[in-house]
Amino acid sequence: MARTGIMICGHGSRDPDAIREFERLIEKLAPRLPDVDLAGGYLEFARPIIREGLESLVEKGCSRILAIPGMLFAAGHVKNDLPWEINSFASDHPEIEMIMGRELAITPLLLKAANERIHAAEAHAHHDVAREDTCLVVVGRGTNDSDANSNVAKVARMLGEGMGFGWTEVAFSGVAHPRVDECLTRAVKLGFRRYLVFPYFLFTGVLVKRIYEQTAEVAAQFPQIEFMKAHYLDDHPLVIDAFLERIRETDQGIGAMNCQLCKYREQIIGYEKDKGSAQAGHHHHVRGIGTDEPHHHDSDHDHHGHDHHHPHEHAHEPHHSHQHGHFHRPSGRR
Repeated sequence: MARTGIMICGHGSRDPDAIREFERLIEKLAPRLPDVDLAGGYLEFARPIIREGLESLVEKGCSRILAIPGMLFAAGHVKNDLPWEINSFASDHPEIEMIMGRELAITPLLLKAANERIHAAEAHAHHDVAREDTCLVVVGRGTNDSDANSNVAKVARMLGEGMGFGWTEVAFSGVAHPRVDECLTRAVKLGFRRYLVFPYFLFTGVLVKRIYEQTAEVAAQFPQIEFMKAHYLDDHPLVIDAFLERIRETDQGIGAMNCQLCKYREQIIGYEKDKGSAQAGHHHHVRGIGTDEPHHHDSDHDHHGHDHHHPHEHAHEPHHSHQHGHFHRPSGRR
């Protein structure tokens, strides 16, 4: 019987706190997966890089590897960079069966985890403010993929309506608009007594810390209004369960990415030129440079986003480029 390994594919960050949190998640997954080899790796900045993590599983004797994106939504990294990494590794190791899972996406488990993070923030409030007098502000990472950005809006709406908030706003940490400070400055005109900011992120990093900083800056401008900051998802037990759910469906071959609104498969308004573009990794210049290396990008390089604006044809390493349409869910040998 083939020995199975599981590779959790993280984004990576130059923020050591973010790396520690990702590693802690791996540590919490391990006891729940006692019969498989487990590894983690990063697309950018930190080590081990994805390829090194995959190689470590091969060295342990794994002939079947499940690659699970450690990311909430499918934007450039899940649609381009990770499949390119897995494809390239599979091309170099035809003896290994490679199966790539899908992003965590919007699930009841993650919505419940978000609900509990927001509840916890309210429990630490100094004042008793009703939900109908509170504006929930859900902050996403922000990408140049409108499908991924719309998922943040969906999460916000489901949380806001389900939890009974008076209103819900959506903001982004980078690339997309509005940014947090802009969103809050406009939202205070709505007249709510409290504004509760919830970063819909898995881990901390430059962007999450920036969200909290911008919230504090706006709060200082409006001392008569209460601003609260909820904790991001982190290693909430339901987040662990969500990863296990993705692993199980990938192992069973029933997980498939929803490509209905993918700009690489369909002509999406404003992104028509992206349909059918080559699938290639765009993160080589920051792969594995480490958290302490000086670099002109910040750790989450939001000026060009997590879904880089570089042309899709630019593959800077001698592996194959792949056309979108046959590798959103890689499986088996090619």
